[in-house]
Amino acid sequence: MNEKLDIITIGESLVELSTNAKMADAECLYKYYGGDALAAAISALRMGSKVGFITRVGNDPFKDYLLDSWQKEGLDISQVKLSPEPNGLYVISRPSGAEKELAVYRKKIAPSKLSVDDIDENYIKNAGIIYASGVTQSLSPSAAEAVEYAFKIAKENGVKTAYDPNYHAALTTVEDAKDEFFRLSSYIDILFMNTKSDSLNILEIDSQENIIKKLWDMGIGTVVLKSEEKHGYFTGSNGNIVFTEFYTDECVDTTCSGDTFNGGFLHAVTHGFTEVEASKFASIVAGIQVKGIGAIKSIPYRDEVYAIYRGHNG
Repeated sequence: MNEKLDIITIGESLVELSTNAKMADAECLYKYYGGDALAAAISALRMGSKVGFITRVGNDPFKDYLLDSWQKEGLDISQVKLSPEPNGLYVISRPSGAEKELAVYRKKIAPSKLSVDDIDENYIKNAGIIYASGVTQSLSPSAAEAVEYAFKIAKENGVKTAYDPNYHAALTTVEDAKDEFFRLSSYIDILFMNTKSDSLNILEIDSQENIIKKLWDMGIGTVVLKSEEKHGYFTGSNGNIVFTEFYTDECVDTTCSGDTFNGGFLHAVTHGFTEVEASKFASIVAGIQVKGIGAIKSIPYRDEVYAIYRGHNG
């Protein structure tokens, strides 16, 4: 792949099996795919970005479905490698009027075998932004090393980096999440954080202004704080902090909504938007996605999002 890419994401893919019924009652499960870095990649791709994905795919019966689906989307998979380990899987139910049910199977899966050997220096150099998350780092020590190596190459070659700790207690410990974040912090240009989990656990700060100023002092130039409590996004860049409200209150399924926002934001900043404009744009992308069912299945496409954005912003 010699064509310059706008964005490269590094992370896991998971097979998604979903139902609108309770798990105990479901007679049919619908197949799709998910994963936080993959959701960000598809989000940016559907907005019109040229996107590459670095992962390992299990050589099991789901392999062809995953690879064929990504190629149909237009995702560059030239750096996707096969592994004998199985693909990860999650089963999710979203019954109307009831709590979401989720079962995740991601131990010893193919993406956990990611390593520095999967990072091609020339591929990284040929991108506008490299993106990864704490979820990718939590896969294995070798996956964490791969992310750090990719970010180091990017920083040395003037390629921007973007990161989301995406802390989940089920996937890692607070101590490990802190360690992985601070290992990368000197390489990060754009940081996404959730005030409910990331900033409280990793930085131990609850004031939006203080969080952003702390991160600026660490050398991270652009910070986007996602606040469920305030119902919006605080975008800190160029010495200013601007608040953008969530696009909608109509939430059907919030799975991967933050990752969808990240992809929309990265698309926007690689296509001439300011950081504040990018947050407004990405809020629409994520806002449409949460109205549908499925982590990636419900991510919207370019024309719908741009029409709404232009209608709201001239």
